[in-house]
Amino acid sequence: MISRLLAMVRKEFIQIRRDRRTLAMVLIMPVMELLLFGYAIDTVVDHLSTMVYDEASDVESRALIAAFENSGYFDIEGYALSQSELVEAIDAGRAKVALHIPPRFGDQLLRGQQGNVQLIIDGSDPNVASTASFAASSVVQARMAEITAASLERRGLGRAAAAGIDLRPVVLYNPTMSSAHFMIPGVISLILLFQALILTAFAVVRERERGTLEQLIVTPVKSWELMLGKVLPYTVTAATATILTMLAGWILFGVGVAGSLLLLGALSLLYLLGSLGLGLLISTVSQTQAQAMQMAMFFMIPSILLSGFMYPRETMPFAIRQLSLLTPMTYFLYILRGIMLKGVGLRFLWPSVLPLALFSIAVFALSAKRFQKRIA
Repeated sequence: MISRLLAMVRKEFIQIRRDRRTLAMVLIMPVMELLLFGYAIDTVVDHLSTMVYDEASDVESRALIAAFENSGYFDIEGYALSQSELVEAIDAGRAKVALHIPPRFGDQLLRGQQGNVQLIIDGSDPNVASTASFAASSVVQARMAEITAASLERRGLGRAAAAGIDLRPVVLYNPTMSSAHFMIPGVISLILLFQALILTAFAVVRERERGTLEQLIVTPVKSWELMLGKVLPYTVTAATATILTMLAGWILFGVGVAGSLLLLGALSLLYLLGSLGLGLLISTVSQTQAQAMQMAMFFMIPSILLSGFMYPRETMPFAIRQLSLLTPMTYFLYILRGIMLKGVGLRFLWPSVLPLALFSIAVFALSAKRFQKRIA
């Protein structure tokens, strides 16, 4: 009995060794997941990119700005010359938070009056918005305590001036900070990626496993006709699933499209083109459906974790953020949230549209070339 068992074990090890692609995926994927979860995933939101419009430009305003930066939650990226520039920076994604300090801010505090400060927050990510609001309130309270202590010191132990800072937060795009506004664009991008990537790869590999791909090759169907015949059904399926998801998000959660539907549709097709190309590319190097699934997951897991779908990219280390730029989902997710939540156009989206277009066209052209060679 033991000899028979050992023979079966030896046979299975031989099969595993022969299937080197599957073996490589099985060994590499756990290490990749460990590295991603260990280095890339951080639920602590800090170092938020911040723009400042300081109309007062006095000692007190500069002290408040320094307090924001020293807190570790806000990184001052630049100074604006108008409030419209602050909103434009948030629209373009250059800032998550904007601080507006009005004129005579320091004079009001010195006279014991209340100084008003406006905090503009990008609400497209509720986690970032809530953290920014809480951290800003803590910074202001700490600064008020310093002002009160300084006033007491100047006046001895007498009555302190009733100075204070009135922080007025304004949350853009998602005033209620609903998580649905953050998740629904991510679900749409995931549906397009899943439908195009996995199902397209499976369709071709399934034909190869059943031996029907060779039968199709000997028919009068040309290679490009065969490729389009495989691709178009999943294009329609993915588009239909996306439309249904958007309708459900609008009806059930009130998440509509603030921007251009035409632009959203065109850029979704561009993203779908790249996803279909990846599916075809996987199909040319996979011999079985198990291999196709493992290779697809090898690409999808980093896309989900690094694109900003679940965790803010701002919390990731610099090297991981640069790595996330290799996944098309990173660009498309920014495009989706920009159009659906912010209502912005190509003027603000082109930094994401351009690399997405280059990736999609290049990958689809490469996959089409490899696909035609494999069936030639």
